[in-house]
Amino acid sequence: MNGIWGQFVGNLAFVSLAISIWAHLSIWLRRRFVGHEKILFGLMAGVASIGSILLAVEFGPGIHMDLRFAPLALAGMFGGPLAAAIAATLTAIFRTALGGVAATDGVIAIIAVTGMGLSVNLFMRKRSPTLLHVIMLGAAVGSLLVVLMAVLPTLSKVHAVAAMGLPMAAMNCAATIVCGFIVLTTQYLELERRMLETAFSQSPDYLYVKDRDSRFVTVNENMIRLYRFKTTAEMVGLSDFDLHPRRLAEELYHREQEVMRTGVPLLDSLEHIEDRDLLASKVPLRDKEGRVIGLAGVTRDITERTALERELRESKNLLSHAMAGMSDGFAMFDRQGYLIFCNEQYRNAFPLSGSARVIGAHISDIVRRAAETRERLNVPYDSVDEWINVATSTLHRNKDEEVQLHNGDWRSIKTRLATDGTAMVVVSDITAMKQAEIALRLSAEQLKNLAETDGLTGIVNRRAFDEAFMREAARCARSDAPLSLLMIDLDRFKAYNDTYGHPAGECLRLVSKCLLNSAKRPADIVARYGGEEFVVLLPETNEREATIVAQQFASLLDEEKIAHSQSEFGRVTASIGIASAIGHVLQAEPSRLLSEADAALYEAKMRGRNRILVRAFADAADVKMAG
Repeated sequence: MNGIWGQFVGNLAFVSLAISIWAHLSIWLRRRFVGHEKILFGLMAGVASIGSILLAVEFGPGIHMDLRFAPLALAGMFGGPLAAAIAATLTAIFRTALGGVAATDGVIAIIAVTGMGLSVNLFMRKRSPTLLHVIMLGAAVGSLLVVLMAVLPTLSKVHAVAAMGLPMAAMNCAATIVCGFIVLTTQYLELERRMLETAFSQSPDYLYVKDRDSRFVTVNENMIRLYRFKTTAEMVGLSDFDLHPRRLAEELYHREQEVMRTGVPLLDSLEHIEDRDLLASKVPLRDKEGRVIGLAGVTRDITERTALERELRESKNLLSHAMAGMSDGFAMFDRQGYLIFCNEQYRNAFPLSGSARVIGAHISDIVRRAAETRERLNVPYDSVDEWINVATSTLHRNKDEEVQLHNGDWRSIKTRLATDGTAMVVVSDITAMKQAEIALRLSAEQLKNLAETDGLTGIVNRRAFDEAFMREAARCARSDAPLSLLMIDLDRFKAYNDTYGHPAGECLRLVSKCLLNSAKRPADIVARYGGEEFVVLLPETNEREATIVAQQFASLLDEEKIAHSQSEFGRVTASIGIASAIGHVLQAEPSRLLSEADAALYEAKMRGRNRILVRAFADAADVKMAG
């Protein structure tokens, strides 16, 4: 039995050697016979099987035991139907030619094992084979051989299973696994080689390898397109002296020789070739002993990038000049709030925090600096942290602001967002505009006061009184509050004016002062109604309270003792008409209050002047002034 095992081991060595030779020659054969890989693999498997038959163990007359089945099964698994058919046909023909009593059983076994390999190929369903598939195939081949030795007529008669079953099955199983592992490893190496070749050939960069004399050993597709060759073979053996002007070629040659002499890589070296800007990196190649045998180069075309960088620089310079020349301050903040650009005007616009407004500064630091220096007015410095957080969080919003600085200057800050989230800020000095605006507002207020004030007495004129009357009448109507009106006329004032002339103006001013000292509440309105006639509007005041105000005025006027020789009283006196209304009267016909007060004044004058007459809408009460 030991002799049989030894013969099987020798057969295994032959089969493994045959597969190994195929593994080494397969790359060269596939390059020579492109598209015929499966045919070549089938031929190789068939030859290996025939060789195994020639080294077979003769079990009996015409009965041979060998390892022919391992190459056949692998042909079916790795090569598919075409390779399996070629291998099985060659082996079956050779076995038939040998003859012997077991020739038919041998052919049947050849077909069965080859079919087993095809079954595993079908099971993989175009997936890449793995070592597990190989082991499964080896076990299946061993099991199938045991079954065949038990059922095939010739082999079963000689009890082949009992005598040779174990070594036959075990060695074919081992041969299948060993040879399958060799084929599998070869395929993996071939796949890696093809991936590297594809990556090298189709790389977007310019790739090449040169020998010690700077001659091309291999190049990729981009290289032949750059130098206008049709195939890579045309460039092999050429040097830069064949491709470039001598001066450029010498420069490139000396650089490469320096790399190979010193062993120091050349990284990102700028080259200008064929009107294109290239960025080249070159590294020395060494053999197993560490000797430099050549170099590998990677060159990247940066022509477009260089053009874009040049345009960017020009645009940036143009922008910088424009920003420097503009009168306004300009700044840009990125999406995270960092300052990425600003001109000098932007920094100068904020004299106390300008030092913090530098490229790379965050908006929170800039705002905090402005708070620390108290640069801005109208900032709640008692809760400054909250103000800083709000100012920082609202940077990336479209907004317009007007802020006043500590020295009284004003700044307009306009923030606009770009589509990429960048915040652009324009700062303008609007101090002159704000000063003009304030002056204009003061002038408008002065004009308004002039328009609403009587020029002689300084109290409200009739126009302003009419507006106030309608406003207060509507308010008192809504709140159901009383509204009283005093209408005052100076007695015999025409005669006073004719007699005294210019002092009549001083008399009217004294009367106005007496009225203002009588109606002291902020809501009370004293107005010159025309000539020597005055009115007092008393919101939320009833008849009794209005009468008290009238009496206070009469008393104050009497204390002034303004001489009036043409008056029957010998001094300036006044007649006063009072009217009051509330609720629905004010809402329905507010002007009736004016007409009732005027009627009361008229009646007071008719009853002898120098008196107060209160007119309720139904009757009138006479209050005579003490003389």
